[in-house]
Amino acid sequence: MNYSFLMILFLALLVNSASSCSKKEGDISTENDNVMAPNGKIKIKVNAQTFTATLLDNNSAKAFKEMLPLTINMTELNGNEKYYDLSNSLSTNSSNPGSIKNGELMLYGSKTLVLFYKIFSTPYSYTKLGMIDDVTGLTSALGSGNSTVSFELE
Repeated sequence: MNYSFLMILFLALLVNSASSCSKKEGDISTENDNVMAPNGKIKIKVNAQTFTATLLDNNSAKAFKEMLPLTINMTELNGNEKYYDLSNSLSTNSSNPGSIKNGELMLYGSKTLVLFYKIFSTPYSYTKLGMIDDVTGLTSALGSGNSTVSFELE
């Protein structure tokens, strides 16, 4: 009888631990949005400065990486970001980050590439692509107007 009780207890614990590891109904797939890709390094050149960025391990970042090298004229917006409308749509998995960090590279909608250079709160949703590793000098490099920015594989 003691053996039967231990077996039932063991099975109950096993079932409980297995169910806690599974995806719950209603969970939103993050598509590895916050996981950095192992070979996801790119260079971002602004004027004479070069920054290294790490792309996330998601389909949107992979599709963006396939577009490189890319040199674009990014338009200034709101004193905190530069944006550019890509010619092709990328897959999206947007969510509201709540706040934006200096150096974040994101996609607004499916075609608008955005490089942020100041921290602020936002009500908008974005698909995360990556992050500049060291943002020292980014704000001054981008300046106050439109900027020519090059993205290339490292």
